[in-house]
Amino acid sequence: MRKKKSDGTFLKHLEHFVNVYMPNARGFSTNTVTSYKAAYRLLIRFMYEKKEVPASDITFEMLTVQAINGFLEWLEKERNCSPLTRNQRLAALYAFSEYAQNHNFEAASCFRMSVIKVPMKKACGKERAFFTPAELKILLELPNPGNNTGLRDRVLLSVMYASGARAQEICDLRVCDVRFSDEKAVLHIVGKGRKARQVQIGKSPTAILDAYIKRRSLDGKPKAHIFSSQTHEHMTVSCVESIFKKYVHMAKETHTDMFKYDSYPPHSMRHTTAVCMLEAGIPLPVIKSFLGHAQLATTEIYASLSQETVNKKVWEWNEVYWSHCKKQEEEEHRTPNLTTRHTAEYMRKCNK
Repeated sequence: MRKKKSDGTFLKHLEHFVNVYMPNARGFSTNTVTSYKAAYRLLIRFMYEKKEVPASDITFEMLTVQAINGFLEWLEKERNCSPLTRNQRLAALYAFSEYAQNHNFEAASCFRMSVIKVPMKKACGKERAFFTPAELKILLELPNPGNNTGLRDRVLLSVMYASGARAQEICDLRVCDVRFSDEKAVLHIVGKGRKARQVQIGKSPTAILDAYIKRRSLDGKPKAHIFSSQTHEHMTVSCVESIFKKYVHMAKETHTDMFKYDSYPPHSMRHTTAVCMLEAGIPLPVIKSFLGHAQLATTEIYASLSQETVNKKVWEWNEVYWSHCKKQEEEEHRTPNLTTRHTAEYMRKCNK
């Protein structure tokens, strides 16, 4: 593998890609950049442990189809990564290969061709956890508003459901991003790819959000983040994850017949919002705009009806269909049969 000494081209392009191109030129979110960096660190580790090639000696020519397949197999077998995670790592390589080829065709074209030849692996559909209306009610009532932490958690959970915002979007929300008017609030949310959208929330979540901002004396601090942790003014996603884990655990302990999913990450609240909107009869294009999806196909995958709603709709359909059939059958029984003579007379009239 060390037949040719590296000139540092691989690392130079990789460093510029993750530190400059992704966050600045493409506007990728911090989470996306972090995920891609993890993929490249793993690739460098694989090359060192399995190929005995240190990071400084890696060249684009070394990243053949066999090497990339070996890396992906190593992820699954030795690091116990799921097919979904495997595909995410491959997507990171795909993005870098495109960038590298565009910036240095002679050096990186071989790497680009190798990545293109490696297919994505078929993965089982990811189970998307969400709360039923009864579960949601229980969850939102668990935080104790009598203390600052409990009040923060209740407001945070309520606003996440009312807005369908992602965890990172909630963490980034500032006082100046909220506009109150007529017992409603409009949130200015900046999502993936720095795409902004305006989300209106209802009367109840508006009231508790307004009261929370005033209680924390944030109404005179427009640049302050609305939700903070005990140690940081700007809350992190890991903190939101801890909040969800805490209250879901409490809910499962007191309601053993409910909360059937193994885990409920913060994104499960966003999914709950989508399901509730869909069950309320809101059209998918409206849900798409509300959630900030780039493609309607994403919303279609994301917003799946609950089994309870499916059963209800099927029952209603059966009732309508079979009631129609029964009515038609009763009318046929009430209609006297035409005799042969009557039929002949009717046909003669029609032929005139």
